[in-house]
Amino acid sequence: MAIIDPNTLNKKQEYGTSGVNFCMARPAESSNLFVGNSDFKVHQFDAAAEKPELKPIAEEGHSSYVTGAAISRSVLVTGSYDKQLIWWNTDDHSIVRKVPAHELWIRNLIASPTGDYVISVADDMQAHLWSIADGKKIRTLAGHDTQTPHGYPSMLYAVAISADGQFIATGDKVGRVIVWEAATGKQIEQLETPVMYTWDPKARRHSIGGIRSLAFSTDGKMLAVGGIGKIGNIDHLGGPHRIEVFDWQNKERKFEIENDTYKGLVEQLHFSPDGTWLAAAGGDHGGFVSFYGMEDGKELKTEKAPMHIHGMEFSEDYRTLYTVGHGKIAIWELQGELEPLVAPRAS
Repeated sequence: MAIIDPNTLNKKQEYGTSGVNFCMARPAESSNLFVGNSDFKVHQFDAAAEKPELKPIAEEGHSSYVTGAAISRSVLVTGSYDKQLIWWNTDDHSIVRKVPAHELWIRNLIASPTGDYVISVADDMQAHLWSIADGKKIRTLAGHDTQTPHGYPSMLYAVAISADGQFIATGDKVGRVIVWEAATGKQIEQLETPVMYTWDPKARRHSIGGIRSLAFSTDGKMLAVGGIGKIGNIDHLGGPHRIEVFDWQNKERKFEIENDTYKGLVEQLHFSPDGTWLAAAGGDHGGFVSFYGMEDGKELKTEKAPMHIHGMEFSEDYRTLYTVGHGKIAIWELQGELEPLVAPRAS
């Protein structure tokens, strides 16, 4: 199998935007991004345009930060701190429906590999599966503690689904991962990454960190967990970016990766189709894109990003990497060829 060489990563373009770009969704085989922003709006950004710019798709929609976006065929679903999900028609940008989805802030949103449903996670510590077709709730995954060990509200940041659609993983603030059977909602495994949670019992009586990203390998055997290492000053993200990789079905921790050169949260994770490398992106005040080999967990390539990255997605051929974040959108190039993914995304 021909493999994209991470060492060929090169930033092609960067574009300044207003506000914080928290998330993005991209239609298949397209350079057109739908971006959720801190201005409460969903924007469109065509990276192939002569002069790309961020343009709101509608003046009305959410009433708070747009923190999740997922796309299936001609339907875009977005989630927000306003606790609502909105279904949009990607052709005319009209609102199809609004759903009061959670009791607290929505943190993340992904689509199933088949495009039949989306999964939302929020600070009510629940994950909900929603039908793309009619917006009805399919089931709820509830098992995370609502409070931290120190008696403060917890948060549910991260969610991932395996390429075959069988398994869903969710990750919370205190470093707990739960793996669920998608078809039944049954909890089948639990993993702990306590280093990703920092509690300051003296100066602030406050905590920081948590699991911010999750990714299954294409064969579903490996599960990567992203966050931040222990932090000295919890008023800042002054800790190494941290990744733990598990052979989750055997509950075996394969790698513990910490990178102190570029500090901050690992907001995004993505395995190569053949599982030979893992890409990570995130940041603090600045940002980074890193690649790690899955033979030994060692760093292959790290590039400084022009912003704290919140959203990351590869093109189908893995030659282009799209990233969005604090006040900027950056487009990256890689060289080489790849065979198609085992489970192609819905178009």
